[in-house]
Amino acid sequence: MKNFILQNENAIYFECKFSCDNVIFLNLGSEKYFITDARYTTEAQEYARKCQVIESSNLIETTKEILKKNKIKKIVFDPNDFSYATYTNISENSKTQFIAKANFSKEKRIIKTDKEITLLKKAAMAGREGFKELAKYIRKNGFEQSEQFLYFKAFEKMSQTGKLDISFEPIVAINENAAKPHALPTSKKLKLNDLLLVDAGVKYKRYCSDRTCTSAVDFEKFSFKREQKFKNDKHQKIYDIVLKAQLNAIEKARVGMKASEIDKLTRDVIEKAGYGKYFIHSTGHGVGLDIHEFPNINSKSDVIIENNMVFTIEPGIYLPNEFGVRIEDTIVMQNGKAVIL
Repeated sequence: MKNFILQNENAIYFECKFSCDNVIFLNLGSEKYFITDARYTTEAQEYARKCQVIESSNLIETTKEILKKNKIKKIVFDPNDFSYATYTNISENSKTQFIAKANFSKEKRIIKTDKEITLLKKAAMAGREGFKELAKYIRKNGFEQSEQFLYFKAFEKMSQTGKLDISFEPIVAINENAAKPHALPTSKKLKLNDLLLVDAGVKYKRYCSDRTCTSAVDFEKFSFKREQKFKNDKHQKIYDIVLKAQLNAIEKARVGMKASEIDKLTRDVIEKAGYGKYFIHSTGHGVGLDIHEFPNINSKSDVIIENNMVFTIEPGIYLPNEFGVRIEDTIVMQNGKAVIL
């Protein structure tokens, strides 16, 4: 694809190793243009690679001028990328035909380079460190703290007190709140023998990590490790089913399978145990510069899994008004198999 236009920050970063929140990126054959305003030109000139940085007080007008000057007949854009206002302004009275191609940048990024996998691994290791620090805090001071306060602590510990960006807002959920996959933190307080679900991640050089742990609250031995001993028998039963489902997919995922087959590896275990209707989301999603990328690991996806694809495996069971369990790791396909990052 020789002519395309981008506005999405991560898509632009992928092309030239720099981005900001006010930029239009044009790829016209071998010519590349990074059009931004005066706030960003100094950094763009320093960091943006293999492209011409153009300072403009009107990005849309400058883009139109460049398209006209280069006599561009057709250009590809991602309709998810542009607001209606931007698209209308940029395309009206233009001789260039704008061709919509949804997610073309994400499709380009579906198979990671070895360098990207190294960065994703570093993000995963930093995320793991954050979970360890949060566990340490909970052992010492977590008792009777609210979800809202523990959410703030998750921010602090995951980001290494602000050294790293977080890849999404953490989810910190106790007991019945954990039955909501994307629970918002409440004033509910953490008590002994509660079930605690934490879903969090960080960025390393813009690449994301993503992990979910569900733990039994014991203030002496509390950890986010996979072996968990719950006092509540039902907590233990559901936890063991979800862990079995997750490990089944990690152990059996192979290059050449369809994404839907990997989804089936988790879903079959949960359905067989009688909790199929409580597994209410897909098995996973790609991870990279965006926290949600391709491939989507769901029951409808025919995408063929290849080496160097990176995605989550995160089955869950959610019992409304009782509790929920989700266990998530980000894996990379290497030498035909799944390896936990």
